[in-house]
Amino acid sequence: MKKTTLLDSATTPDGRPMTLLAHDTDRIIRVGGIELMSTRQHHSEERLGELACDGLAAVRAPRVLIGGLGMGFTLRAVLRVLPADAEVIVAELIPAVVRWNRDPDLGLGADCLDDERVRIVEGDVADCLREGAGRYDAVILDVDNGTNALTARGNDRLYRATGVGQVRRALGPGGCAAYWSAYDDPAFVELLESSGFEVTVERVRPHAKARGGSPHYLFLAHAASGGQRR
Repeated sequence: MKKTTLLDSATTPDGRPMTLLAHDTDRIIRVGGIELMSTRQHHSEERLGELACDGLAAVRAPRVLIGGLGMGFTLRAVLRVLPADAEVIVAELIPAVVRWNRDPDLGLGADCLDDERVRIVEGDVADCLREGAGRYDAVILDVDNGTNALTARGNDRLYRATGVGQVRRALGPGGCAAYWSAYDDPAFVELLESSGFEVTVERVRPHAKARGGSPHYLFLAHAASGGQRR
């Protein structure tokens, strides 16, 4: 039986321990002992990026904001879809996560971070959302384990009326806000709809080929079309 090895550790903004672990060739990130993400399960993160950027390959110089770097799977999927003149801003609150991804020996997102379309912001995604109205063609949020905060209490506000309003204003006409969650949340879907979005919910397996296990949920919120992007 292969053992789990501690590779590195950090502290979340709330003072909770965050650990990077190795189990054979897999990498695991835990917060307070709870598994937050793993290289064993990343199909839903990839689908999040693909669905959020659907149609942007034909858009001139699209801008995409990703909240939460994770292990780079969503970013990698976005880069596969977007054209060469795209701009992708990735906001990651915890510097250690960026450091782990930059280390090529860990096999995470080092190749993605070298892409000239990518800009990493070590800070709160909410600050990026306030940069300007209609700035983004897609906003992708995977900052926590779902619509309730685990990594940092401040993440809760992104899933409340104020945070959804920020996302709505940051999107250009026809833009898409995409949220990842480990569980369903009908109340959050109602909030998105009451904020003026057209919403679809995708149930996606954590593994592309596995049939078992609990699904993850992707909330895809589309802004109304019309007008010009700023």
